[in-house]
Amino acid sequence: MTRQLPRALRPFRSSDYRILALAMAVSLFGSGMWAVAMVYEVIELGGDEIALSLVGTATAVGLITTAVLGGIAADRLPRRWILRGVELLNVIAVGSSAILSAIGLVEVWHLAVTGAMLGAATGFFFPAYSAILPSILPEDELLAANGLEGMGRPVLMQAAGPALAGTITAAISPGTAIMWIALCHVIAFVSLFRLHPRVDEGKPAAPDVVGLATTTSPRTCPIPIAHAQEADPGAAAEAEAGVRSAADALSAADTAESNSTAAAGATTTVWQDLVEAVRFTVRTPWLAWTLAWSCLIVFVYVGPFEVLTPFLLRDRLGLGSDSFGLVLAAFGVGAAVGSLIMASGRLPRRYLTLMLMSWGLPLGLFAAFGLATELWHLIVIAVIVGATGGIGGVIWGTLLQRRVPRHMLGRVSSLDFFVSLAFMPLSMALVGPVAKAVPIEWIFIGVGAISVVSTIVVWLAGRFTADEIAHPLDVEGS
Repeated sequence: MTRQLPRALRPFRSSDYRILALAMAVSLFGSGMWAVAMVYEVIELGGDEIALSLVGTATAVGLITTAVLGGIAADRLPRRWILRGVELLNVIAVGSSAILSAIGLVEVWHLAVTGAMLGAATGFFFPAYSAILPSILPEDELLAANGLEGMGRPVLMQAAGPALAGTITAAISPGTAIMWIALCHVIAFVSLFRLHPRVDEGKPAAPDVVGLATTTSPRTCPIPIAHAQEADPGAAAEAEAGVRSAADALSAADTAESNSTAAAGATTTVWQDLVEAVRFTVRTPWLAWTLAWSCLIVFVYVGPFEVLTPFLLRDRLGLGSDSFGLVLAAFGVGAAVGSLIMASGRLPRRYLTLMLMSWGLPLGLFAAFGLATELWHLIVIAVIVGATGGIGGVIWGTLLQRRVPRHMLGRVSSLDFFVSLAFMPLSMALVGPVAKAVPIEWIFIGVGAISVVSTIVVWLAGRFTADEIAHPLDVEGS
């Protein structure tokens, strides 16, 4: 009977996943509400753009400063208690602002402190979430779970949450919307006390554990699969099965050795844990190349899209903020659809190639984005880029959970999180002055060209094809 369930729904067979998914959903929904309620609370207090910037900056600082620490904590402490602590912090932070607003004592600096606390909580939440998921679900259901998260994030944070907060704010007050946000985090906090994964304890790894389960040396088959296919299809199947069996056996051996070493009682410092994760990342080609590429893409792409699109709409098409909202919504809808598609299928054999190409090549459409003459052109491009980005994101999250040693998954996830955020403020800060000297359409053309060229270069330099053939992750029946 369970085999008849759609792949995307199979993770819900686990009661622990249902609890985790509920907590994630209401927390994301609350975050989406905060994005709107906070803005109008500041405006109601008479704040201007500088006041809004203060609250937004406080949130970003809280997030960036705790991203790496959150990963270290996820590998050293019980993840369910981290998640509970995060939601308790969210309840205290938002609840305090809600109470102050209700009694008429809230000030902008209160909202800034709340934003900083929410940002810090997020920095601890997602590494713990990513690290605990493989303890709840079998490997063949991780892709579906990551797809569901990738679908829910834009729907809840960019659509449903902001829509409800806007409605409540317009009908009653932003303070009332903040009370609803606090309620969301209360629900998440209470539900997480029913979470009891099979394996949850974070274990400090021994200093020499790095490399036990790394992927720095491709485990190749004596007979290349491509050549075997040319000679004999049956031999190709046997060769591929041999690769799979060998990889699975080595992976099991690596995991057992890593766990036994950690259990031997070797204790490490926080600094040693961080160095271990960084060393693993640098020595693992697919991981290092992808993160380096991500740094470049975030720097090149985020600023122009977030900052210049409103001016593109105004100056070229004569449109306003409602049209910008449509473009952002189109991006979110695309991301949700792409994530759902990926969650409904199996992890592809050429997973590294599909991930990188899905992320990078569609960004070439931004060359047309800058030259668009109609709003629907921008909407179509946003949907495509959002959908392919969602596909790549689901594969990436699953890849971390499948190929990063379990004892350092939290740290590596947080490094990924930190790297993704680090260049975003710089990109947004520099794109304004650049746009004063360079026409906006040429900036978008540059974004498209750099994205496509860098994607191909990284794919070749990182030898992604050889790596994914040597490390097959598709699971029969998944």
